[in-house]
Amino acid sequence: MIRDRISALTCAALLAAAIYPGATLAQTSPAHLSIQLDKPLHPVSPMLYGLMTEEINYSYDGGLYAEMVRNRTFQDHGFGGLARWYLDNKGTARATITFDGNEGPSGALRGSMLMDIKAADAANPASVINEGWWGMAVRPDTTYKGSLYAKADADNFGPLTASLINDNTGAVLATTTVGSASSTWKRYDFTLKTGKLTPSSTNHLLITAGHSGKLWVTLVSLFPPTYKNRENGNRSDLMELMAGMHPKFLRLPGGNYLEGDQIDERFDWKTTIGPLVDRPTHRSPWNYQSSDGLGLLEFLEWTEDLRIEPVLAVFAGYALKGDHIHPGPALTPYVDDALEEIEFVIGDTSTKWGAVRAKLGHPAPFPLHYVEIGNEDWFDRSGSYEGRFAQFDKAIKAKYPNLQTIATMPLKRIKPDIQDDHYYKRSDEFFDFVNHYDTVDSNGPKIFVGEWASREGMPTTNLGAALGDAAFMTSMERNSDLIIMAAYAPLFVNVNPGGMQWESDLIGYNAANAYGSPSYYAQSLFGEYIGTSVPSSSITNGNDRLFYSVTNDPAKGTTYLKLVNASSTPQPLEAAITGATPSANAAVYTLSGHTTAETNSITDPKRIVPVKSTVKTGATFTHTIPPYAIQVIVIDTK
Repeated sequence: MIRDRISALTCAALLAAAIYPGATLAQTSPAHLSIQLDKPLHPVSPMLYGLMTEEINYSYDGGLYAEMVRNRTFQDHGFGGLARWYLDNKGTARATITFDGNEGPSGALRGSMLMDIKAADAANPASVINEGWWGMAVRPDTTYKGSLYAKADADNFGPLTASLINDNTGAVLATTTVGSASSTWKRYDFTLKTGKLTPSSTNHLLITAGHSGKLWVTLVSLFPPTYKNRENGNRSDLMELMAGMHPKFLRLPGGNYLEGDQIDERFDWKTTIGPLVDRPTHRSPWNYQSSDGLGLLEFLEWTEDLRIEPVLAVFAGYALKGDHIHPGPALTPYVDDALEEIEFVIGDTSTKWGAVRAKLGHPAPFPLHYVEIGNEDWFDRSGSYEGRFAQFDKAIKAKYPNLQTIATMPLKRIKPDIQDDHYYKRSDEFFDFVNHYDTVDSNGPKIFVGEWASREGMPTTNLGAALGDAAFMTSMERNSDLIIMAAYAPLFVNVNPGGMQWESDLIGYNAANAYGSPSYYAQSLFGEYIGTSVPSSSITNGNDRLFYSVTNDPAKGTTYLKLVNASSTPQPLEAAITGATPSANAAVYTLSGHTTAETNSITDPKRIVPVKSTVKTGATFTHTIPPYAIQVIVIDTK
């Protein structure tokens, strides 16, 4: 019997070496795994895996937020005065464009583009091009919804035209008359409907005027169909990729994006709600202007669309470049602002800010259980965070006693409900880190790993990073009585040249397409196949790059065994399960590759994806884990 088992393991190792030519043929001793399903240790946190995003790598503008027009309010002046906008005078038309800081449709938007048209007619129109976010993705038989604000120097200025034009051929893909500009600011809505065409992103928006005179234009907008048809909504492909991660929460509105470089550049939530024309926009910490089209309500609707919860981060009086507000009376207005923000999220319509939310179209409150006070306040060299946290925490708990508060650094005098830990490491560092939380004091605060990632590969991560990620996730699952939430970061990157400020990201995209990295698929596997309880288990004799976790769902009668072999050598495994009767066969999902550098890309998006197969199981069974592999074995244990 022993000889037969060794023979089977040897054959499996030889087969793995044939499939993975880089694998070492040296015989590896089998690891021994024991799982005791009748000895539960603790529940799995029902909120364990979630999402964290912020405005970095053009994650919102030029990414998730579906707006196709770049620099729509002309606040990026750039080279030549109006970045991403260019004159395209036709025939004998003569016109110039400049930024006019004294003409705008609202107190929030005080400036606009001035087209000073000296000569133009219907046959020779004056035109401007917007190039979009590295192009504009145009698809066949699709309706695009547009709008703009315009004002002319006379009531008889005449109609404007909006068109989608192919960059290379000049073909008109869709066109429509917008309306006749008048001497007062007005919003003009339009639609552009495409017919039969070849999908591409080498396209631009063209706005034309066939009349001489002065024309002011701002807040030029164009949206494709959005996820769940949300007005002012998000890209469907990126929302679907997030849904595929099976998240439980979204930490919003982000980390550094919450704080800003200076206090007046923070995420000021009150300026991000309401009509777009009343949102002044603001500079993000990654040196480009945020349109604030994704405002607080849009973040909350994002969680609603994915059927997850918000984890709300509130500004706590510290900005990235060191500006801070000391605890006490000076901090009180910011505490009050946070209380009002919470009221906007969860207050009923009888409250001031609940009524504002209802007026904006969402009378029902959103679910909220966690509020994070600040972000990465270990950077605050003034030592003011503990006092600032205490002031926020006291006020929040007094008004909302059921909310859990999250501190962004270890505290000495106060025990917060939850502490936010951040880790950015190489994969080999995560391999050495997997036992860290095994020895953390269980009497301390619960842990939210609010940002973490294995930083290998660019613009998105490679297989080596996915192995490091999966190794760390086995640790988080084993310790999910302590670690109640975790969120990978950064989530998004625009892969065009100039679109990335941070290497090693989870999901990449351009104007037309999106893809998940190997790390994305590791996240998806761990998020989908997770139980409700952690049973007793142990492993011996594995290689030093073998990692595992076991969770089960007694109500469903299912056990999830996760295995990570980050070695170049196949790893034989002998497993024994007690406390339940395992099925004879189980599904196994394998994410693997030939080298740690192997990866997915915008041109090869599915090179490394999970592959489903079956494995023979039972009370005892043998299995060989391929090299450079992440596996999830789903065992029926009714």
